[in-house]
Amino acid sequence: MALQGPFFGKKEADHTPTRVPGSHLGVKSPLNPVGGAGGQPFSPAAPANVLTPASAPAAAGGSAMLTVGPNIKLKGVEITDCDTLLVEGTVEATMKSRVIQIADKGTFKGSVEVDIAEVRGTFDGDLIAHEKLVIFATGEVSGKTRYGKIIIEEGGRLSGEVAHGVTKDDTSATKSV
Repeated sequence: MALQGPFFGKKEADHTPTRVPGSHLGVKSPLNPVGGAGGQPFSPAAPANVLTPASAPAAAGGSAMLTVGPNIKLKGVEITDCDTLLVEGTVEATMKSRVIQIADKGTFKGSVEVDIAEVRGTFDGDLIAHEKLVIFATGEVSGKTRYGKIIIEEGGRLSGEVAHGVTKDDTSATKSV
């Protein structure tokens, strides 16, 4: 005779395997808590339109990432101690960081000094990208721009005062908003 729980005649223990959403490779278990094959975590490839900090290797001891989501407006701040800023909404700020990523519908206005800038949305202001500036097909950068290397996809737009070659000592873009 099966034991029944106190609520609606359901069994106390249901031993049906639990699948991880999006996982077709495995089942959750104590040895495999995320459902990947062979005890390895399952990590599906990110869709092409989703930004990931893959181009920004994690700093020693972890990384600090700030995401400003869609429909969020962040105004009049100075962003510090942030390894990666992902902008999906609107930001008006001053920032000195490692990486900035602006999503398709994201907007950043202000001053930024970073190692890597990836722009799929809109940037307006002073931008220093010490290592690399990537402007995707949907991206638009305007204002005063300094970069180490630049990649512009077909359709990407760049306007304003633009110069190649920047050193770590060039901090002219970190003015207050």
